[in-house]
Amino acid sequence: MAQEPKASDGRAVRVIEVKESVFAANEQRADRLRDDLRERGTFLLNVMSSPGSGKTTLLTRTAERLRDRLSMGVMEADIDSDVDAVTMADAGVVAVQLHTGGMCHLDAAMTSQGLTELDAAAAEQGAAPIDLAVLENVGNLVCPAEFDTGASASVALVSVPEGDDKPLKYPLMFEVVDVVVVNKVDTCELFDFDIERFRENVRLRNPEAPVICLSAKTGEGVDAWTAWLEGAVAAWKGGSHV
Repeated sequence: MAQEPKASDGRAVRVIEVKESVFAANEQRADRLRDDLRERGTFLLNVMSSPGSGKTTLLTRTAERLRDRLSMGVMEADIDSDVDAVTMADAGVVAVQLHTGGMCHLDAAMTSQGLTELDAAAAEQGAAPIDLAVLENVGNLVCPAEFDTGASASVALVSVPEGDDKPLKYPLMFEVVDVVVVNKVDTCELFDFDIERFRENVRLRNPEAPVICLSAKTGEGVDAWTAWLEGAVAAWKGGSHV
């Protein structure tokens, strides 16, 4: 049994474990948000990655491919700045910027607030009700994986320059996602990145998650990604997506 900590004068120090209750409250809020999204017919995709992996570029490509088939909106989460939101708006996508005030992740309550603002922005711009809402989470492979945002599905985006050992170094991230995307495959010859080794590392953490390889810059493999995403959105709207 662990010894009870004591102050320098010998008095006992009370230790209260709050992490579990904080996560439990967030998970309940996330489940309520998912129920609401199902009723509205909106699919929420949570995109997580390291900084510089190419999230915004991939989302721009995604919007280009799906423009005539799905109404898309993006929530850009950053500690500061509005660079990514401006980029998406310039690409013709309804976008809002979420500032986390120094926090390295979003939770379900923050995501719900962002969705309210995204719906308002779509209405102001005369856009159709959003079929696909995308949360571009804070660039970080640790904290975002710990908090359920209420998303319909989550994706881990990794770029070739980061190395093929990321699933081993950040296991929780790869355990909680529904799909893994490898970006910048056009640079494979320049870096020591073994795609098959990466796939095997992902399987160690998450045997069910498909791995999609692409280059958001050149467009290679993007069709496979948008096909997966369209299928997931259709399943969600049809009530068969788990």
